[in-house]
Parts: sequence; C-alpha cells; structure tokens
Amino acid sequence: MIHCFTIGSRNVVLDVGSGAIHEVDDATLSVLKAMQNTGGSFSDLPSDLFVEPSIQHDILTLIKDNQLFTVDNPQVHKHMENRHPVVKALCLHMAHECNLRCGYCFAGDGTYHADTMDRGMMSLEVGKKALDFLIANSGKRRNLEVDFFGGEPMLNFDVVKQLVTYGRQREVETGKKFRFTLTTNGTLLTDDANKYINENMDNVVVSLDGRPAVNDRMRMMHSSGGSYDNIFPKILKLAESRRQERYYVRGTYTRHNLDFAADVLHLADCGFKQISIEPVVAPDDADYSLREADLPTLFAEYEKLAQALIERERQGQGVHFFHFEIDLEGGPCLAKRVTGCGAGSEYLAVTPSGQLYPCHQFVTDEKFKLGDLDTGILNTNLIESFSKCHVFAKPECIDCWAKYYCSGGCMATAHHTHGSILKPDKISCDLQRKRVECALYMAVERG
Repeated sequence: MIHCFTIGSRNVVLDVGSGAIHEVDDATLSVLKAMQNTGGSFSDLPSDLFVEPSIQHDILTLIKDNQLFTVDNPQVHKHMENRHPVVKALCLHMAHECNLRCGYCFAGDGTYHADTMDRGMMSLEVGKKALDFLIANSGKRRNLEVDFFGGEPMLNFDVVKQLVTYGRQREVETGKKFRFTLTTNGTLLTDDANKYINENMDNVVVSLDGRPAVNDRMRMMHSSGGSYDNIFPKILKLAESRRQERYYVRGTYTRHNLDFAADVLHLADCGFKQISIEPVVAPDDADYSLREADLPTLFAEYEKLAQALIERERQGQGVHFFHFEIDLEGGPCLAKRVTGCGAGSEYLAVTPSGQLYPCHQFVTDEKFKLGDLDTGILNTNLIESFSKCHVFAKPECIDCWAKYYCSGGCMATAHHTHGSILKPDKISCDLQRKRVECALYMAVERG
C-alpha cells in the first residue's frame, strides 16, 4: 500500500509497509496514483497512460528494494492476537474538583459527575494502594509511569508530593522505576511548586488554548472571568524554569477558532517551545463541536501551520508541535504503533475512592468499571476487549494508509461517538491523516 499527496510544491509518496518516504515529480506521482488501483502492477494500468521508461525503471527498483508497495507482515497481526500485556501506567485522579469551569470539559467541571464517594481528593492511603497495585500488576516490566491528574491535581499537591516520596521508597524495595508526570491547568503554580516539579516530574502538561480571547471563551475561572491573565505568566515561568524541555503547553481548538494555527503561532511567539493544540471532542449538538463541513478549512489550516513552522525552523526559531512530531527512523515498536496508548490493558485510571477504569475518559461510566484497588480487576472480559483493540481488529483501519501512525485513534472517542471502541470517529481519523501528511511533508522539507 502507498499514499500519495501534495503540499505546497512537494509531491510526497509514503510506502505504508516499510515507512519509506519519497519525493517525486509530477509525472511519477501520476503513475504511482494510477498504480494504487493496480496493487503495484504496471500491466493493469490504463492504456492511455504513458509511462516513461526511466520512471518505470525507478519504480520497479524501489519495489524490488521493498520501498514501494511493501506487503504488511502477517506475523505482526499474529503477535497482537497472542500478546499478554501488563499494566505499566496509571492515571491517578488526585482531585475530582477543579478551580476552572471550561466549557468543553468532558469531566463535568472536573468532578466527572461523580457521586459523593468519588468527589473530592484522593487520600494518601488510596494513592499508596495505587502505586502498590501498579507494582504488583506490572509483571517483569521495570519502568512504570504515573500521571497525577484531575480535575486539578494541584488542589491536592501535598498528597502528590507524599506519593512521590512513597514511590521512591518502593523503587528501592522492588527494583522498579517510576516516571512521574503532572497534568495541571497552571493556576496554582508558584516558585516553590516549580522547584518541586522540576526536581520530581519527568514531564508536565499545562493547559492554555492560545490567544487570550480564544482561551477565555472556553476556559473560565471558577469565580468569574477568563483564565488567560492568571495562567499565562505562571506556565511561561514554569517552561523557562525547565529550560523549555520536558513539558507541553496543551490547548484545545473548537469550532469557535478554526484558525487554530494562529493560536499555535501565538504560543510560539510568547516563547513556548513545546506545543500541543488538539481538536475538541464534543457532542454533535454542542455549538463548539467540529463538523464534517469544517474539514477543508481545518486541512488548509494544518498545511499553513506546517509551512509556517518549517519557515521558523529555517530562521532558527523552531518549536516542537506535538502532532507533527513523528519519528520516521526509530519510532515506537510496531506493537505500540498499532495499539496506541494501551488504555484498558496497559494503562488504567484510578479515581479518588480507588475505582479502576480503562482511562480517564471512561471514569464514572459503570459499564467500564474494571474493579477497585481492594478487589483488583474483576471485569477481565473488558480487559481482554481493550487488549485486542488494535488496528488489525478495526475494519476502518486495516486498509488505512495512516494506521501505523495513528494507532487506531482514541478508543474513548470511538465509544462516545459510535458506541464501540472498535469503530473510530471519522472526523478524528480525517484530522489525524492530515496531521500525518503534514509531518511527512515537514520531513521532506528538512531533507
């Protein structure tokens, strides 16, 4: 399988099976587009399509070298069916409370619409049980990950710090190694907090949607008013204190700012070097949700952003835009590339009361409750379903050229839009394919 596309003056061809990328002229692009319908055969091309001998020779050479029309390795599918994943990461919901009131919040103002038992803060006792659970269920895996999440986890920052201390103690006792991360809205950052975070958190995700008016339309303070002026100086100070490394400023774009490239460039102009702006996931009837009719605008915006970021790189002002960062040489192992985040099998969420869910976006949906820290995992059938949710199990993914880069998309989004973790959301897929095209285009531009 190959994929052909053009951005700006670049004609790009991706060989899906091998990952090889080729820049070609217009004549070669026309031939390869026609060959997509013949499975890589010249004999079945339309009779009126003239193919220059030099082009045919070059294409045949690349096919022989397994750089065009490479066939998928069937052993990969077999491996995915027979694997037995272990838990390697937890999302600890340190607080089912938040001091912001974001209009698009999937977690119901940070409370997850939770009942009394699962509102409020995670106790130190529950947090310790969670770390012990991760150790006990991680098999022979040594490196483990824990994200302190919310609501707003810094509302419970003292317990976060105590759990880090406990984790370091357990590392010595068990030989495991914890990688701690923090996801925060940034409102409670101080110099002392920054110092602690820089010494103990491997990565930090802070939230800001971009331009002040865009951010303040959706990200409101709990009391009243927009959050930009409160948050911006704090998260910029954190980014600078981390030497512009090991963090992301993460935003969300909605139908209210389809020109989201301006928000990415605003953040870059403000001094941020690690940026992620993601499309909103929302009910169809929400006024801010993305529609299929918006896709041409969004595609053009991604291409404009890719070209702008390349130009900034050439001027020595490059930034890392998370969704265009694809490792085209090493990259994650193939198993990771076809399963994605590992939600429900390798990655679990823990609520303040200690209940277990496949990920933070399934929390409080009783159909997806896996068990709790006291009883362990009881819903083993659900674990099995998630562990077998990979690109080869999804009809829409099997023949998709981007399957090795998107990992089949978000399972929670699939469930919330179609009622099945095996049926990806079309708009999300279309946007992901465009982001991959832009990443490949940027790789060609860099030479």
